[in-house]
Amino acid sequence: MVKRRWKVSVAAAAAASFSAAASPIHSLDDGCLMHIFSFLTPIPDRYSIALVCHRWRCLVCHPRLWLRVENSIRNMGEPGVFPNLEAAISAARPGDTILIAPGLDHVACNIQIKKPLCLIGGGELPDDTVLTCSRGSESALEFLSTCKITNLMIRAELGCCLLHRSGRLTIEGCILQCEENPLDYLSFPIMSTASGCHAFPQPVKGHGDGVTVARTRIEGGAKAVWTSGNLVLQRVRAIYSRTSIFFWFEVAEQ
Repeated sequence: MVKRRWKVSVAAAAAASFSAAASPIHSLDDGCLMHIFSFLTPIPDRYSIALVCHRWRCLVCHPRLWLRVENSIRNMGEPGVFPNLEAAISAARPGDTILIAPGLDHVACNIQIKKPLCLIGGGELPDDTVLTCSRGSESALEFLSTCKITNLMIRAELGCCLLHRSGRLTIEGCILQCEENPLDYLSFPIMSTASGCHAFPQPVKGHGDGVTVARTRIEGGAKAVWTSGNLVLQRVRAIYSRTSIFFWFEVAEQ
């Protein structure tokens, strides 16, 4: 009896799979599907359709659906291409990924990010894509939502590279550099003013305020991280290479 039910369930699943494959939308080519997907919000719509099948997951994750920051006049007419990072962040929807072109010195001064985004440097190495925060600015990027940055070099002439106000910030494979200055005691690669306190307990551990740093070079400044509130530096690891030091650590509630 059990064996018969198993055969029936397998047959039903196969029939459902065949029916889905025979749906008219599957006859559309990849370019047409990607154009349709571009109108969907990254969260939750694109996330949901990525679960439909392997083909849709590959199309939804394709870089053509990312926003891009480029200074090339040739690409300015393309949808999703912006001349600077601030314009791309302003146009982005929650859950978007922004690819920043390498080989250019991008200016980033006091840019606030209030929605969940992922910022990625487009070069092979982090220092191929540089974000520069000029003197007189408090920070290059200010985070008020859960975000991730990866494969970027962020340089601050005076102040801090990253200012974390709230949310969960992940920094992976980056270079954070505070340039040498007589006022070095005012410079910090990472500053976190998040309190970590919530009116209601967080249902999932690690979903509160905090900073996670992985495989990142930190150079200059008074110290790597300055925190206020209830967040403290935890689980610090460092690997020494011939030319630099790579850090892994977390800033979270004690």
